[in-house]
Amino acid sequence: MERKKKFCSCRLAAHQESGRVRWCVGHERDWQTKLKRLVFVPIILLPILIFVIFLTRYATVSNAADKNVISMKKFDESEILDDEDRREVLKDAKTSYVPEILDNNTNVKPRHKREVMLDQQNLSLPIDQDGNDLKPEEGDNKFAIASANKSSESTLFWKSKLNYHQIRDLQASTMKKYMNESANPCEDFYEFACGNWNKYHSIPADRTSYDTFEMLRENLDIVLKNLLSEPIEEEENYFLNSTNRNRTMKAAVKAKFFYKSCMNEERLGQRGQRPLIKLLDKLGGWPIIQPDWDDTNFSLEELMANLKLFNNDILITEWIGPDIINSKNYIIQIDQTTLGLPGRSYFLDPSYSKYLDAYKAFILSVSTILGAPLTEALQDVNDLISFETKLATIMVPSENRRNVTDLYLKTSIGALRNYFPQFDWVHYFNIVLGREVDLEEPIACYCMDYLYKLFDILNNTPPRTIANYLIWRFVRHRTNNMDDRFLVAKQRFYFVLFGREQSPPRWQFCVSQVNSNMGMALGSLFVKKYFDENSKNDTLEMTKRLQEAFRLILKENKWLGDHTKDYARMKIDKMNLKIGYPNFLLNEDELSERYDDVEAHPDYFFENTLSILRHLTRIEQTKIGTEVNKTIWGTAPAVVNAYYSRNKNQIIFPAGILQPPFYHKHFPKSLNFGGIGVVIGHEITHGFDDKGRLFDQYGNLQQWWKEDSIYNFHQRAKCMIDQYNSYIIPDVDTYMDGFITQGENIADNGGLKQAFRAYEMWISNNPDADEQLPGINLTGKQLFFLNFAQVWCGKQRIDAVKSRLKIAVHSPGIFRVIGTLSNSEDFARIYSCPINSGMNPSEKCSLW
Repeated sequence: MERKKKFCSCRLAAHQESGRVRWCVGHERDWQTKLKRLVFVPIILLPILIFVIFLTRYATVSNAADKNVISMKKFDESEILDDEDRREVLKDAKTSYVPEILDNNTNVKPRHKREVMLDQQNLSLPIDQDGNDLKPEEGDNKFAIASANKSSESTLFWKSKLNYHQIRDLQASTMKKYMNESANPCEDFYEFACGNWNKYHSIPADRTSYDTFEMLRENLDIVLKNLLSEPIEEEENYFLNSTNRNRTMKAAVKAKFFYKSCMNEERLGQRGQRPLIKLLDKLGGWPIIQPDWDDTNFSLEELMANLKLFNNDILITEWIGPDIINSKNYIIQIDQTTLGLPGRSYFLDPSYSKYLDAYKAFILSVSTILGAPLTEALQDVNDLISFETKLATIMVPSENRRNVTDLYLKTSIGALRNYFPQFDWVHYFNIVLGREVDLEEPIACYCMDYLYKLFDILNNTPPRTIANYLIWRFVRHRTNNMDDRFLVAKQRFYFVLFGREQSPPRWQFCVSQVNSNMGMALGSLFVKKYFDENSKNDTLEMTKRLQEAFRLILKENKWLGDHTKDYARMKIDKMNLKIGYPNFLLNEDELSERYDDVEAHPDYFFENTLSILRHLTRIEQTKIGTEVNKTIWGTAPAVVNAYYSRNKNQIIFPAGILQPPFYHKHFPKSLNFGGIGVVIGHEITHGFDDKGRLFDQYGNLQQWWKEDSIYNFHQRAKCMIDQYNSYIIPDVDTYMDGFITQGENIADNGGLKQAFRAYEMWISNNPDADEQLPGINLTGKQLFFLNFAQVWCGKQRIDAVKSRLKIAVHSPGIFRVIGTLSNSEDFARIYSCPINSGMNPSEKCSLW
């Protein structure tokens, strides 16, 4: 095939683990066909038999899995379906370094036709369940508690008692044991770097993937758990009869109460579904659990607005954000909806039918727990799915939405009322904003075609179906805050969708809930106790070195015109750096003031969550009409990730990622530049990728490129698109999508080049630096590339791979290594790779 270029035979094939639950749902007929076979059954038994069919089909999970299903997902930011604030255009304005749900549980077949296990390496310093540092014992591949670190309190690498030599010994041992030194690094560097990883790791039953990032999050979560579990001083004083107790309570105390309420499973079980039923009644009821529901008083605008007050966007996504044309000002923004499954293909592609069946079963299970009569609920579920499928058909695919300029339309509330008079926009925004709105209020709209089609669908859909769908999307999120019956239903759904065999421990779910909803409060506890200010200073210095490297690369650039180069230099000079955490976290009064309207009680997890959701909505909606403060952080510190914001021209490196393998103060600089240095370069390059280049140095959508430079950019970007298009994932019988992933691939390639250039400049100024690791016969420059590659060792379940294919903007880890290094002249030179060897093709793609 013509598409097979370099590494055209690279393949990802799922590795089946022997201990994994095997459970086939892919080839069964749908439940409607099965019902036709039951015509001979007495009508009185029909509801029971239907219920049995659903349960036997989607509930056949191992006993081991059911023991832990009371827990939920581990990380909100990495779960596709549970992000209550998932906005496509807004997310496009802020990139994320860590990939979407991704398990590289695969085999690779590079050009030489030799299978290579796709693995992932533990590049972090491991810690035990109490947070103590671990190190390898001689002659043993397992980790034991380091004798120097047996302590009554949690310690970890940020303030580790391990000295310079112990850290280097530990890192060398960790890196070396995952390498396959018999592999030729010039033929398949991924195998060379990660070839033995699978000998030490398999995907845990509670994960859809296992990789470096999961390991780092585990280490970080243990630390956060210990912080949240610390006793609350004078706890009883917070519950005296005082109406102001929550306004005077410290933010950190509220975070601990929120965690405590989440962990109180006995209380959740006692309360059952009552809190949710009470709330649904206030919202007008859920028709699926009320056969006699009356649509007389149903108001689409009121229901959508009231759900928005709980930070839920359904049918229309609405938020307040910087105007991409004038990033100094906040503006109301609207976009097309999100769906209950990862993408529109799940509703439209027949090959995804098993996921749609599982989704139906999930809705039915939750509704019956809430008291829905089974027979009537079946029809409601069918109507609901039919309605959501119609929504999927009118949504514009993500691949057609990459050019934000084509999507953006500045309008007003009054104009929307004229365009779409069937929807009371004024009433909707009055409720959402909590005030009377002006018809001249500006709105940035990214979805005019979608809105035309949406209102046509709504006009031809019964109110009962619309109400069922709106409430379902809200209830679906609220299953996180209910007792274990709801979590069991969700785990069964996740087993089909992602292959996750069981849920993580309850404490991990609760840590995630606190970090997702009260990340600044939890972050304050974290940075005060663990964050080393030296790492912040080191990262700042490295960032400046990477910026200088970019300037030098820009100067050498032959395809970019001088005019465009001048603007690019201005953009890099104006790039705002955020490292570690915002300073206000150390000011207890200022931090507490930010959470003053949040109610927190150790016994009411459901109500605590609603209070936080209302808080988030209020904070956002009060921004309207104000000027954007580009110094404000929008990311919690205790997360393992990094970001670039296009409309702020800002890069953010939270404290949580400043840990091995990305960074350690005792590491050789080769590892730090190959770790966090590449991340820094990656985020810098996002300012100049296919989307980032559309924004100027102030974060405004503006054409600052000359036509010849634009043409040259697209030609070089096309080379990279074609390259990544040639990588095959045979288990799902499809190629990688080089178009959707182009932005991240451009950033990977640019980040590696800048980081290596910065490292070379550093080493030239520090020729006597000790850049080697004991027991690893590689130079510092070779270690740079090794550490970069080992970050991407990992495993992934087949269902998780399939779920990512239609939506993922990041390439699988194997290709983030092979694709990037095969384009690197520096890599080929440092490893002396012959021309046209597997990792050194004669034709390379290069942008920055």
